[in-house]
Amino acid sequence: IMPGITHWNHPRFFAYFSNSSVPVAVLAEALCATLNVNAMLWRTSPAATELEDVVLAWLRQLLGLPVAFHGIIYDTASIAGFTALAAARDSLGLEIRERGMAGRDIAVPRVYITQHTHSHIEKAAIALGIGRENVVVIESDDKYQMDAAALERQIRHDVAHGLRPMCIAGTIGTTSMTSVDPIAELARIAKEYHVWLHVDAAYAGVAAMLPEHRGLFAGTQHADSLVCNPHKWLFVPMDLSVLFVRKPEAVRKAFSLVADYLVTPETGVHNYMDYGLQLGRRFRALKLWFVLRTYGARGVRDRIRAQIGFAQELAQWIEGEPDWEVSAPHPFSVVCFRYAPAELFAAELDARNAAIMEHVNATGKTFLSSTKIDGKTVLRIAIGNEGTTREDVALAWQLLKEAALETSG
Repeated sequence: IMPGITHWNHPRFFAYFSNSSVPVAVLAEALCATLNVNAMLWRTSPAATELEDVVLAWLRQLLGLPVAFHGIIYDTASIAGFTALAAARDSLGLEIRERGMAGRDIAVPRVYITQHTHSHIEKAAIALGIGRENVVVIESDDKYQMDAAALERQIRHDVAHGLRPMCIAGTIGTTSMTSVDPIAELARIAKEYHVWLHVDAAYAGVAAMLPEHRGLFAGTQHADSLVCNPHKWLFVPMDLSVLFVRKPEAVRKAFSLVADYLVTPETGVHNYMDYGLQLGRRFRALKLWFVLRTYGARGVRDRIRAQIGFAQELAQWIEGEPDWEVSAPHPFSVVCFRYAPAELFAAELDARNAAIMEHVNATGKTFLSSTKIDGKTVLRIAIGNEGTTREDVALAWQLLKEAALETSG
């Protein structure tokens, strides 16, 4: 098994969105397996439900979200996003839950994204019967942010043609290059046209804990839902995603279906099986509780701030090196860049950068991934492991420079 494992928990794993599972969270996972709780109903383990309520209230406060937001744990942002879109669809009042969509003359729901939006939003639209052609890609500006004016024009067009705007999916920290959509503007548009606003902050959400980054999250207080993944950048092992919703009853209304054998007499409690597709639920809140109690707000902030600092320093190294360039803004802990010497033709650069990445990864000393920006292959370093040091980042950069020379022939 071990020779075939990609070591996501290694401090020099810089691919995709780097993450880490700190020792105390590993202990929490072991205890979770030992207790073997099914947290579907409050009564099937009251502590599991109550702890989920408490620890997500802590997280909400750390992120600066209003008290009206209620958090619910899912496994990944894909399921959290699906849940949010299902609630958005149900909120249209089209009786889709009871009557379905097939064979009915109803207004067609529309979802608005950009080309940089994570694919799980489109997958959710497919699963919900909305269809890919009703997921509208809004153009982005030169900072890779959703163009709010273009969005508003598209919504007006759709309304005029009898279509039903359902959900705007904005992102804080897009997957390729961590760009930030203008959430405050999207919130204004959503309110004016009565459209559900979902914010995907799966990766970057925890950066809202830092006062100096709070400005990037302006407008999130007006969203209908927001997802943040502690398993990405809060040192919690896979898998733990949190969906914050302004009106949790909208989610419950979309999904609640209680069989006779699950009816309970309790009132005033959360039966979390009613807030999504899943019936059985693991005791995921335990590991988040262990991490927050161990590190505290200050400890978490210090680690996130340090990792953003490593990324900003890396960007400075790249910008100061001839033949290398930074390819996109880098507000968080991800840097996109490429080797781009003037003597190489554009057609050669993609192959050269891919070769550099493979050469570096073959050393076994670090692991990187790539993406496409404006059709160009770019390399990507994502910093997020609790054990990563400045020296780890410096080593990766040195390996990249060496690989550029070694692949020149």
